[in-house]
Amino acid sequence: MSYDNDIQADQPILTSPRLVLRPLQASDASALARYAGDKRVAEGTRSIPHPLPDGAAEGFIAQAQSSQREEDVWVLDGSVAGYDSVMGLLSLKPLDRQQSQVGFWVAPAFWNAGFASEAVRTVISANPHRSRTLFAEVFQDNPASAHVLTNAGFDYLGDAEAQCVARGAVVPTWTYIRRM
Repeated sequence: MSYDNDIQADQPILTSPRLVLRPLQASDASALARYAGDKRVAEGTRSIPHPLPDGAAEGFIAQAQSSQREEDVWVLDGSVAGYDSVMGLLSLKPLDRQQSQVGFWVAPAFWNAGFASEAVRTVISANPHRSRTLFAEVFQDNPASAHVLTNAGFDYLGDAEAQCVARGAVVPTWTYIRRM
């Protein structure tokens, strides 16, 4: 397996039975734009706009590759198991006091096949930020993502709200915590 030479050297490559979780690379832009540009994906996240502006995927990749990035972002690469090289993303954002926040999305073509659960469990197992506590939130109209979190050992913490750029609205969320 080969990757572009622009892989982040300070971000580990993580593996699971069907996935390689690897940093974004420039060659991911087309697939990233296609999947992130899907309204169903965008409306399941806080920050992906819909429609996705031209150049947004390239800009996101450049930001994720920056040494000043605010979070680590991994591609769910299924090519080792005969799937696409970009199936979704998982992010881990460091917070205060050895805490991190997990975020993820999977392209609709790969929904209901356990890829999100596999990716989340892989990051938990590796614990690349050496976090003592992980947090995550999902929109309340996305129980499948809530299921991913509870299956990975997250406990429900409470209700909140978050702005969704694609919906142009504040959306009710469920917040989860996992102590490592």
